[in-house]
This record gives sequence, C-alpha cells and structure tokens, in this order.
Amino acid sequence: MFGNYLIGLREGLEASLVVCILVAYLVKTDNRASLRPVWTGVGLAVGLSLAFGAGLQFGTQELTFTAQEAIGGSLSIVAVGLVTWMVFWMRRTARHLKAELEGRLDSALAMGTGALVATAFLAVGREGIETSLFVWRSVDAADDGAKPMLGAVLGILTAVVMGWLFYRGALRINLARFFTWTGGLLIVVAAGVLAYGVHDLQEARFLGGLETKAFDVSEAVPVDSWYGVLLKGTVNFQPDPTVVQACVWVLYVVPVLVLFLRRPKSPRQPARSAEGTADGAAGGTAQSPAGAPAQEPADGADGSGESSDEPSTRTS
Repeated sequence: MFGNYLIGLREGLEASLVVCILVAYLVKTDNRASLRPVWTGVGLAVGLSLAFGAGLQFGTQELTFTAQEAIGGSLSIVAVGLVTWMVFWMRRTARHLKAELEGRLDSALAMGTGALVATAFLAVGREGIETSLFVWRSVDAADDGAKPMLGAVLGILTAVVMGWLFYRGALRINLARFFTWTGGLLIVVAAGVLAYGVHDLQEARFLGGLETKAFDVSEAVPVDSWYGVLLKGTVNFQPDPTVVQACVWVLYVVPVLVLFLRRPKSPRQPARSAEGTADGAAGGTAQSPAGAPAQEPADGADGSGESSDEPSTRTS
C-alpha cells in the first residue's frame, strides 16, 4: 500500500503542479476565459488514463496464463523504463518547468482553443498514462486485493490537495528535495517491479532459469508475516528469487541510484565584486506564478544548488 501511495503521490503531484502553473499563468495574464479549454484538456487526460488502466486490467483476463505472463512481464519492463526516464527528467528540468509550460501556453493562446486543450491534455496525459501502467503492474505484483489500489488513490488525492494548497499559497515545501527523495524511493520500487516482470517472463518460458534460486529466506521472512507483507508491498520483496531476478535487481538499482543521486561538478565561477554579486542576487530571485518573489530552497533537484519553480500564488 505504501509503495503505491508513493507512486500516486509522486505522479499525481507532478500533474497537479502542471495544472497549477497553467491555471495560475492564465489568471495572472488576465486570460480567465481560456480556463475552460484547459480544464477540458485535463478532464480528457484523466479519462484516457482511467480507460487505459481499465483496458490493462480487464483486457488481459481472457488470455491464457502464458500470454498473461508474457504481456505482464513486458509491460513491467516498459513501466520501469517510463518511471526511470520520468525521475531523471524531473531531476533535470524541475527548475525550468514553469518557464517551459508558460512558453507552451503562450503559443497555445496565440493558436486558439484547440491548442489550449491539446497543451493541457498532453501535459497531464503523460503523467496519467505512466501512473496507470506503473500502478497496474505494482498492484498485480503485490497480489493483495484492493489495498494497493487504495494506496494509489490516496496518493493521488493527497497530491490534488497539495496542488490546491500550492495554488492558494498556503503550502510551501522544497520541491527539489521532495522530488529527489521520492525519486530515489521510486527507483527502489521500480527495481522490485522489474524483478517481478522478469519472473513473469520466466514463467511464460521466454526466459530460462525459473528453477534456479539465488537464495531462499522463506523461513526467516514468511510471506504471510507482517514484515513479509510490508516488504512485499513496498519493494516487491520475494523471499526466494531466481538468480536472474536477483542479478537484474542489482544491475538496475545500483547504477541507476548512483547516477540519480550523484552531484554533478559545477564549474568554478570567477570572483565577483560585492556590487556585482548584489546585482546578480537581485536579478536571480525566483518568481512564483503570480509574479511575487519566492524563497529559493537550497539543494536543487539536479544537485547544483538551484531551486525548482514552486507554484505558489494567491488570486484576487
């Protein structure tokens, strides 16, 4: 349940921030009449995501066991690839997300209503498709009834509330640090989903080594114990993984975490005069969507010490 809550929170918060930035920019630029197309695009994106998830859930039930395992294993690999790309993309572009979205919105405003709908649909739809795919695989891997799905729904609802609080200016957190920590946790969750997907492919006989176990700690960590359920629900822990599963888990989680958490070396800047430093500081203040100065959090998502744009505004 916790793992799926984290997925729903992380992905949902990204979508909420996107909507918050779009709406705040339209309000700030006195384009309130364009809010309806934006909300239409958001609604279409949510509907597509739900339909995609339903198709995954019910579209595979009539297939043979081998076909189900093959499709499930393949989609696990796709889901892990999408999530891995997402956490690195957010780490790299979080600081420029507001400027990028506002630039797209300016172009859409010039093109008309259809472009506004498409901008909101594409911005939110990508997050929704990723969430549906990853939650579906994680719920299937957990095999724990409705609890994993409940966790994902609670995470999304929490993200919606946080997005609203950001918009109203009632909540401010270090988004760069938030996305760094949740990104690291998601990589560990993704590693478990990847290992589970490999097991599916082994059961479908697309990969060998199903009978060759790396270790078996079933007696020490029973799957029906509270800690066994906790490990299974958070990181998809399996007490008797195959050698292939264990190798894939290690080969994924170690290099990906190292690359994600590594701080890139920033080039040394020449010493500046006190006057130049003051002028630069005055010109480099981060702006909220409403145009008001916002505090810059330390430790940016890319490790460079720069902050992400934190959507926080008050509307009149």
